[in-house]
Amino acid sequence: MDIKGWRKSIGDMVREHMSSPTLSHYYDIKQTPERARIVIKELAHFVRHRRDCWAYVSGNCPEWGVKQKILQHEYGEVIKDEYSEHGHITLILKQGKSVGLEADEILNAEPLPTTRATLYAWAWMTREKPWLEGLAALTVTEWCNDDRLLADQGGGNSTRMARRWIEDMGIKMKDMPNFDVHSQADEEHSDMFLPYLEKCATGKLENAALQGVKESLELLTIYRAGVSEAMDALPDS
Repeated sequence: MDIKGWRKSIGDMVREHMSSPTLSHYYDIKQTPERARIVIKELAHFVRHRRDCWAYVSGNCPEWGVKQKILQHEYGEVIKDEYSEHGHITLILKQGKSVGLEADEILNAEPLPTTRATLYAWAWMTREKPWLEGLAALTVTEWCNDDRLLADQGGGNSTRMARRWIEDMGIKMKDMPNFDVHSQADEEHSDMFLPYLEKCATGKLENAALQGVKESLELLTIYRAGVSEAMDALPDS
């Protein structure tokens, strides 16, 4: 497939995932400070774990251009970029303060069992499977933040969750830096690796990469379902 074909194939899979009953329920849950704390704690696990996974893909990958793009991607996530002077985890820590969380409460939180299981699975996929499958598995999770792709569904993950926090808790966007940044930054990240899928994921490798996308979206569904279950166990007010 060419870049246009990859964009449509992955985009269709992401749109189906984001409109699924599990995801629809996730975005319908009324947000309270207690529920929002769960979202932030699990998100911190997810974001920090991504740093390991991208390193695994880079280590497995022989393509110099892909290694360069991963380093570019990770420099912004870990060190600094136009959105943060100290890496994106600081955005989560700042946002946590808006719902009463201190940094150590976020960084030392015990993950939900579903979060732990999905992080183990993503680590295995990116470390043990061929690099193209790992690359596809990682990049697709950022497509779920792409407002361009998901505008008619209410936007990507960060935009939809930010809207809930505003409507349900009255929190201003300036106090949600992680949601604010990732509704913008992940549009660039969505496009970043398409040229390498076009170049490298050919023949049988095309199906393997698409399978990586499919499996990663299934893991993301399990991750969100676990967070939904934990939020549902708390009162609405």
